[in-house]
Amino acid sequence: MEAGSIDSQTVRCAPQAGIRGVDAGKKTHGRKRHLVVDALGLLLVVYVTGGGVQDRVAAPILLSILAKRHPRLKHIWADGGYSGEVVTWAEKVLGWVVEIVHGISGQRGLVVRPRRWVVERSLAWLTRCRRLTRDFEGRPETTEAWCYLASIRLMLRRLDPAA
Repeated sequence: MEAGSIDSQTVRCAPQAGIRGVDAGKKTHGRKRHLVVDALGLLLVVYVTGGGVQDRVAAPILLSILAKRHPRLKHIWADGGYSGEVVTWAEKVLGWVVEIVHGISGQRGLVVRPRRWVVERSLAWLTRCRRLTRDFEGRPETTEAWCYLASIRLMLRRLDPAA
């Protein structure tokens, strides 16, 4: 069974950047990177939107792209932002299982949730790349390309750490 994790990250935009929005939950003006990683944390697909786009709105588009590129994928772990219609849509249309991973009740602060830490780690890896700390690009497609390039660099370093 092939599986992956889905999440999003809001990053601030440079003044000249094109499409942007306000992520009310994080009180950030900028863009959102919606991404799916595999069980090892390697990037499978990324989709960039304005910051105001909710996760459950972007998820069907992201998962449709993912289904075309990775047809063997069958299981997705997600946080509560993807609950509701996204789960039923993925089951009916794609035949996938979307499992919502909830935190442990009663715990405060940063809690590592099973299966979800992989995508959080991948977001941190991307943010370590200087070009991706802030969105400097005019078009979302360019930002997506930079995410793929950064991911390729990370994968190559895993193959040859001395490089």
